[in-house]
Amino acid sequence: MSSQDWGRVDDAGNVYVRVADEERLIASWQAGPPEEGLSFYQRRFDGLNAEVTLLEKRLKAGGVDPETALGTIARLKEQVAAGAAVGDLATLDRRLDAAVALVDQRKEAVKEERKADKAKALANREAIVVEAEKLGTSTTWKASGDRFRDLLEEWKNAPRVDRSAEQAMWKRFSAARTTFDRARRSHFAALDVEREKAKVIKGRLADEAEALTTSTDLAETSRRYRDLMAQWKAAGRAGKGDDEMLWQRFKTAQDAFFARKNEKDAEQGVEHAANLAAKQELATKAEALLPITDIGSAKAALREISKAWEAIGHVPRDDKAKIEQRLKKVEDAVRNAEQELWKRQDPAARARAQDAVDQLLGVIAKLEKQRDAASAKGDQRGVDQANESIAARQEWLLQAQSALDEFSQ
Repeated sequence: MSSQDWGRVDDAGNVYVRVADEERLIASWQAGPPEEGLSFYQRRFDGLNAEVTLLEKRLKAGGVDPETALGTIARLKEQVAAGAAVGDLATLDRRLDAAVALVDQRKEAVKEERKADKAKALANREAIVVEAEKLGTSTTWKASGDRFRDLLEEWKNAPRVDRSAEQAMWKRFSAARTTFDRARRSHFAALDVEREKAKVIKGRLADEAEALTTSTDLAETSRRYRDLMAQWKAAGRAGKGDDEMLWQRFKTAQDAFFARKNEKDAEQGVEHAANLAAKQELATKAEALLPITDIGSAKAALREISKAWEAIGHVPRDDKAKIEQRLKKVEDAVRNAEQELWKRQDPAARARAQDAVDQLLGVIAKLEKQRDAASAKGDQRGVDQANESIAARQEWLLQAQSALDEFSQ
């Protein structure tokens, strides 16, 4: 049906609307021609229809509060019932009834959404509490402390849940934070004690380092500074400001000593190089005594060399073993030559060597007589045995005679 079929305006200005199979007088139009009056009330219907259409769309999209939607439906139904419009009012009224069903559906959807939101909010707060409880036993003080502050802000901004559940979870959160705070305070209190202890130790080390600055025992003081440095590292850290101040004192004293030591080492380096050259010259002079031909003169010369050697002083550390080995080689040669001479001149040793020769000569003479007797008897076996024994004794005799001859050299 066209819009004109839903109503009319007669010549007297009466406005009618068709509802079902009857016409209903809804108004009187005196402001112009009947056509304008009909058009006016048709536009009213179009306005109502537009409102119903918009409401339907919003309900289907879920973009309207159910209670607000019910109020809008009630208002529109009143306007439709009043009939102050020309159009299909019956269909419009049915659409509004259908909209009520949509509102009921929306109510159920909102109920489920709120239930889901509540569960999500509960899970969100539970996650905050669980993380807080894990952090409660943490010893990463800075990071965990920062995270606790973040969690507290998340807790404050999180959607609300049932009061009893929220209070129970807050107690858990608060207990975890209290546990962490107590442990952190205890840790830093102990740390303060350790830092104060380190401050005392490092103060004593700095005092000793400063006292050693002018020490003249360079080697022993160098070792002592190494000991002090080891103690410094083992002492732990004092408070930041104290640690830096004490370290500056310690390092200044240490640097002053080693700067002076380096100057001394440089001076000694020149002196030691000159000493090395002098000892090299003496070593060459000592080596000229080899091989030893005259022990007496060699010993006398070596005594003078050794006396001069001892008077020279230290040489560079890297060259010490090598240069001393050169002199020791000559000293060993003289000592060995002297021992060999003593052996050759020892009367008791010569007598023992002579006795060995005499005994062997006697044994050989006896064996020769035994051999001759066996030969006279035709005892070839006895001859052979005697010859074997003689040969063995003659070999021993050569060795004994050689030892005896050494005493004649």
